[in-house]
Amino acid sequence: MSVIGSLVFCTDCGNLLDGSTGNEKTILVCDVCGASCRDTSSKVVVTESKPTAFPSALRAKRSEVQMLTEADMETDAVIKQSCEKCGREEVRYYTQQLRSADEGSTVFYTCECGHKWNTNN
Repeated sequence: MSVIGSLVFCTDCGNLLDGSTGNEKTILVCDVCGASCRDTSSKVVVTESKPTAFPSALRAKRSEVQMLTEADMETDAVIKQSCEKCGREEVRYYTQQLRSADEGSTVFYTCECGHKWNTNN
C-alpha cells in the first residue's frame, strides 16, 4: 500500500481506497482488485525545503536593494526667491506631495540663514 498525505492507495492496482479512519489496525479492501491493505493514513509525512528551492522575484530584488546616504537624498534645488527673513535672493527648495493626487504639491523653502517656510501649489 502507498500513502500520500492522508490518502491510501492499493499497492497492487493503485486504486484509491475508501473508508480510511487513521487507525493502523483497520484493514481496507480494494474495490477493484480485492487486495487487503492496512490503513496507514495516520502516518505523518514531513518534508522540508530550502528557500532556494522556490525562486522568488521578490527575494531576487531584495539582493539588489541599494543603500542611500544622506548625500544621496539631498534633492534641494536653488531658485531665485527672496527670503522673507533676511532678504537673500536665492533659496533652496524641494516639493513633496502631501495631499491627495488631484491636489497640488507643497513647496518647502530653506534659506542659508536657517529660515524655513512652505507654500501649497
